[in-house]
Parts: sequence; C-alpha cells; structure tokens
Amino acid sequence: MALAQRLLEIPAVRRSDRLRTFITAAWLGWQIETNWADPLIFIIYFVARPIAALAILVVMYSIIAADSIGTPFFAYVYLGSALYLLTSQIIVGISWVVIEDREQYRVAKQLHTAPIDGYTYLVGRGMARFIVGILSVLVTVPFGVLIFGIPVTLVGIDFPLLIVSTVFGLAAMAALGVMIGAFTMQVSRQVWFIGDSISGALYLLTGAVFPIDLLPDFLRPLSYILPSTYWLELARRALLGDNAIQFQAISALDSGTMLGILIGMSLLLMLASVFVYRWSLRRAKERGVLDMETNF
Repeated sequence: MALAQRLLEIPAVRRSDRLRTFITAAWLGWQIETNWADPLIFIIYFVARPIAALAILVVMYSIIAADSIGTPFFAYVYLGSALYLLTSQIIVGISWVVIEDREQYRVAKQLHTAPIDGYTYLVGRGMARFIVGILSVLVTVPFGVLIFGIPVTLVGIDFPLLIVSTVFGLAAMAALGVMIGAFTMQVSRQVWFIGDSISGALYLLTGAVFPIDLLPDFLRPLSYILPSTYWLELARRALLGDNAIQFQAISALDSGTMLGILIGMSLLLMLASVFVYRWSLRRAKERGVLDMETNF
C-alpha cells in the first residue's frame, strides 16, 4: 500500500477522481491476485507457472511436429504462446472482476452505489493481471532465448515497433475485456466461462500457435478483424527481425500498414467499450440482476 499511497498523494492524482479510482483498484487487484502472499513465494510461483505452461507446449511440439526446436517455425510458435499469456491475462482478468465482486466478495451493490467510475474501476482491477502477464512474458521470452535458442537479441529488436504495437494491442484487449465484463453484468447465471471461452477462441484464431493460413476458409476472415492477430504478428516481427517467418495470409502487409490497422481497431474498440459498458450497466439495473448472487 505504501507505493499506492504515495501515488495517491501526488497533487494531480488527488484532484482526479478517475486516477484515484484507478490506482486504488489496481492496488486492490494486485493484493487479491497475489493473495497477500509473501513476495518470495509469489515470485517463485509466477516464474514457475508460465515456464511450466510453455514447457508443455514444447513437449507437444517436439512429439507432434517431430521437428527441431531450433527451426524458425518453433520460434513462431513459442513467441506467439508467450505473448498470448499477456492477452489472455487481460481479457480474462478484467471480465472476471464482475463475477468475483458479485459472487465471491458480494460487494457489487456497494461498488455501484459508491461515488466511483465503474469503467475506471474495472480497468484498474484488470491492471493486476496485466502486471502478472508482463512479468510472465519477461520471464518466458529470455527463458526461450537461453534454453531453446530463440533468435532474439537486444540489438536486433525493433523497440519502437514493439512498444507502440504492444500499447495499442493491449488497449484493444482491455477494451474487449471491459465489454465481456459489461455483458456479464446482464447475465445472472453460468457466466464464469465467458471470458475463458473467448480467450480460448482467440488463441486459435489469431495465429498464436499456428499460422492463420491453416484455418478453414470460413474462419480465416475472423482472424482479419481481430486486433490481437496484428499485434502478435507485429510483436514477432519486432522481436525476430529478419528471422521472423512469413506466411502468405498476412505477409503481404508491411509493418506500417498493420500498425495502422491495429491502431484504428484499438481506438474503435475503446470507444465502443465505453458505450457497451454504460448500456449494459443500465440494462442490468433495469432487470435487477446487477448484484444478483447465484452461488455458482
């Protein structure tokens, strides 16, 4: 709380209700996410968890593909899976806040009668998952470089492309998470699977583990309208440089064009998420399900 308290005492923050809500919600989300654990124990946990998840993928790749882990395609699969850890954390983390506050902590009524902005609160709570996701990526990518020889070097990384694409890509995912959470407010039963289901679908449709060229023709158009497709491709290009493998379905687009598409999608999703949240909140209040506890 010491860091959060210092941030809250900044004059600009003290004058802004939204900033105070965001920082407080982020601190609360971090405490819940870490379960108030000892820092050393939590560090061991968050290092071991993503590495174990990707180790399963490496074993599956080695057995099914019967290919060397030193190939460009393995780097494509590994980095896609490592980066997608961040995407799934944000989508599921923000959307799960609604269920957690309503069902587990039973504070939905208090939250929505308190003088805070609910949209800002949702994004702030999701910030904890974002931090965990960032830490997971910072662990798994160097691990892949050291252990599996993923051809990523500091001098070869296009940092401007990586940073800009990541900012807008994750902003789009946060907006999507808010919209899923907003929809969750209108549903009173069996909503726990919505965020996980959408995250799993995006894992298959955005080229995280295999190129979208391999998707059936009727599914491929869905990949082109998903911002995470462009973010994952841009992030791979920024990290791998000339070592990035190119596939026909998306290689025709240069990085500048893809970045423009990603920025446009992100801005549209962020704007849409505000309207969807307000509409869903009003509908949930009208139907009397905003604070309905189902004991799922």
